[in-house]
Amino acid sequence: MRALVWIVEETWQPTVAAAAALLPADADITLLYVRASDAETIAHAARDALLGRPHRPTTESLDTISEQSARQLLAEARTALGREAVLDARSGRIEHEVIAAAETMDLLVLARDKDHTHPGPRSLGPTARYVVDHTPCAVLLVWPDTRSG
Repeated sequence: MRALVWIVEETWQPTVAAAAALLPADADITLLYVRASDAETIAHAARDALLGRPHRPTTESLDTISEQSARQLLAEARTALGREAVLDARSGRIEHEVIAAAETMDLLVLARDKDHTHPGPRSLGPTARYVVDHTPCAVLLVWPDTRSG
């Protein structure tokens, strides 16, 4: 089995915990994190507009910082998974990158955007809903909280 575990900052721990608990020991796991490329574009454009013309940054670029943060999050997720996994850090339109990564997978594991107090369709935000509706493989949705009671 080839499983793709899509992690985001807010819900990566329960997503990885569910993958660790539910995926077979011999599963080939890929941990995926996608950076929204539009955030860097907006930040660069704002800086350029405020300063009047494009400037070369003198410190680390926002892109570099964002990429390092993504790699660190993926490394932490692999540690929490407790087994080998391929780390895949991408940048672009999130929903398109997740679907592209899922093309060769048997299962996609992702967390809902809301907790148990928001059951139903609204437990998925627009990006997760698009991914669930368009992914080419089976999907395992994880609640990001622990159900109490």
